[in-house]
Amino acid sequence: MKVKLEYGDGQVEVNVPDNSDIFETGVTVKDPKGLDDVKQATLDALHHPLNMKTIPELVHEGSKITIVFPDKVKGGFQDDSHRKTSIPLIIDECLKAGAKEEDIMLICSNGLHRKNKPEEIKKILGDELFNRFWDKGQIVNHDSEDPEHIVDLGYEPKFHAKVVINKYVFDSDVCFLIGHTQGNPYGGYSGGYKHCATGISNWESISSHHCPEVMHRKDFVPVTSHSLMRQKFDAIGEWMEHGMGKSFFCVDAVLDSFSHQIAVFAGEAHAVEKASWEVADKRTYVHWAKKKYDVIIMGLPNDFQYGTRQGRNPILIEQAIAAQIVRLKRVMVENPVIIALAQCDDFGDEEFPAMKDVYDYYVARGNTLPDIEHYYDIMDKEKYIEAYRFKYAFHPFHAFSMISCAHIAERDCKAVYIVGAKVPGYAREMGMKTRNTVMEAYEDAKKYVGDNPNVLVLPMTFKRPSVHLCMEDEKDE
Repeated sequence: MKVKLEYGDGQVEVNVPDNSDIFETGVTVKDPKGLDDVKQATLDALHHPLNMKTIPELVHEGSKITIVFPDKVKGGFQDDSHRKTSIPLIIDECLKAGAKEEDIMLICSNGLHRKNKPEEIKKILGDELFNRFWDKGQIVNHDSEDPEHIVDLGYEPKFHAKVVINKYVFDSDVCFLIGHTQGNPYGGYSGGYKHCATGISNWESISSHHCPEVMHRKDFVPVTSHSLMRQKFDAIGEWMEHGMGKSFFCVDAVLDSFSHQIAVFAGEAHAVEKASWEVADKRTYVHWAKKKYDVIIMGLPNDFQYGTRQGRNPILIEQAIAAQIVRLKRVMVENPVIIALAQCDDFGDEEFPAMKDVYDYYVARGNTLPDIEHYYDIMDKEKYIEAYRFKYAFHPFHAFSMISCAHIAERDCKAVYIVGAKVPGYAREMGMKTRNTVMEAYEDAKKYVGDNPNVLVLPMTFKRPSVHLCMEDEKDE
């Protein structure tokens, strides 16, 4: 049968085995009902924060306010998106409480991602907010390499993880974290303490959890919200609060497959995590599969999550496949075969300048991916850090955090086939196989999975916030 899958800058129609099962996020199983009145629900959450004082009790004349919002990687851009809805309401509540507009700073929590360009921030926040604050210098990207805007908080005591924090946040009287509770292979959900632990810190802090010692543990695959990674997010966030002498005021929205709000919660981070995860579990952990699958077929577009070259960059292709394994492990056989469409022809030097350097080091040594983690310590980093700070490029350590995840595909699959690679050598050097068509890859995969494998096809799995698929009769953890 024929199915449309993502490839390049659009979709292509491909032949897949006739006995394939198809799961399309938000379509095969419908999401829970969204909010009827997003603005009112957000306002209600702000007026009734969980385990925290209200805005009028926290904010007064002279208060310095920071509002930390996620970058373009997640959250949606529609007119009533969580960012466009919640931030103006927070500002209004702060002004009513006595704060002055000039004392409000909006911070894009890009972490080690590339800084968002002005036009991207305008798309995230909307014209009115952007025009109101941008020219006054009150909207900034986090810069994890700027010594003047980073505060070193030492090491948190539970896991001895390094903790640094954005100085604007540290110096503010009240910090609002605008979070999205969406399924995430890294620690179960975005939002909560994950937001500050990854978005307003630096590579030293992020390397304590985006690393082989954490991501290659048994509790990382399949995804859960109680893995060591999640525990480290919480410990880092708690230590940030300890160092600041104040708690984050979290405002998290549970989002559906199209980034529309299902629920909104505000208040102390742990309380918001608990409340939002309870709702999000009903959308995210989908008990659907009646059998376990030997072969998974998916399409990787060029532009998703990290940037316009993700489906072209071999390291990011393998990371994206591995992230799906983390989400889908409960419905896979022990060592499945993955067949993925991907253009695979370009490292994207403008967005990901360190990637080709890291790839060349890997290929020259023929090691498994985690074996080159040490290369970050010896590579020529300064030019890549310069590009991160001033040329809208990803931080060089981001490549190594991607490799830590990518190894899961290397480790847990009998084979990974890339279909449609324009430079097939890139995929092969990463240990993946290349074929011209999905069916050609499928026929070759039979030597690993037998003549009658169970096949799952996943349209739109990278263009929409993915779910964590479960067996139909599996009990919640």
